[in-house]
Amino acid sequence: MSNFILIGLCIAAGMWFRKMGKLPKDAHKGINAWIINIALPAVSFKYLPYIEWRKELLLPALAPIAVWLCGWTFIKLYSLTQKNMSKATQGGLKLVAGLSNTSFVGFPLITAYFSEKELGIAIISDQVTFMLLSTTGIIVAIRSSQKEKLTPQIVIKKVLSFPPLICCVLALIIPQFISVQPLQPLFDKLAATVGPLALFSIGLQLKFAGWQSEIKHIAVTLLYKLVLAPAIILAIVMGLQLKGIIPQISVFEMAMPTLLTSGIIADQYNLNPKLSNLVVGIGIITSFITTSIWYFILQYFLH
Repeated sequence: MSNFILIGLCIAAGMWFRKMGKLPKDAHKGINAWIINIALPAVSFKYLPYIEWRKELLLPALAPIAVWLCGWTFIKLYSLTQKNMSKATQGGLKLVAGLSNTSFVGFPLITAYFSEKELGIAIISDQVTFMLLSTTGIIVAIRSSQKEKLTPQIVIKKVLSFPPLICCVLALIIPQFISVQPLQPLFDKLAATVGPLALFSIGLQLKFAGWQSEIKHIAVTLLYKLVLAPAIILAIVMGLQLKGIIPQISVFEMAMPTLLTSGIIADQYNLNPKLSNLVVGIGIITSFITTSIWYFILQYFLH
């Protein structure tokens, strides 16, 4: 119960601070910088060195890829039914439909519904999600906006300069040669800042004005992100006759709302940022209901 209170409190505090003008307009950028450059890397070092690797962990790694590919296809087909949908709008919807908020919302909800120790599984999905954002996500953004010429150098630079991905690799390599156990208390304290700060940052950015004019695009995109995407992974899991905590976390992570950074990328590349941010904001609120439903579905089918 305390985790649900924390989620509501942090988001509400962010919304209140924004409404009252208590913080600078771009204050969330500083908070996000801490999360991306300090807190998320600490989560990698806190959990990854102690994961017992086995073939079942391919599932949380492959699930984000399946959701991204299906989301890209879903939006592509949907755009064919819409007259005069701009390339920028289509690109923005691909970003917000195909990438899950596996950390900012996912980590607190996994802690609330399951337990903190399961974050070791969730972070695998999270790192793959960020890798997708840093590669295929950026490619979609560039092609949709045509602001930059698409070159291999741009893609490589985006990937190699992304701290969570870098630290994910380091957290897997360094413990093979040097024990990081003495630094565990430090990683614990830094990793603990992810949930509260991420949720506060989300609250600072939530804006719902103008949603009525975009309701159709919002509804279709959230139908995929919150219902169809986890259903696809659940169908795969059941087809493979897998049960247990790893399949549950894998599906649950794919039931998360849109990755917050997708909205930021859509804004940077001018991919209909108003619509993209509405999907992000409304998706977060709606996900508190849909994820609770998915939790009971997973307990029934995969426990």
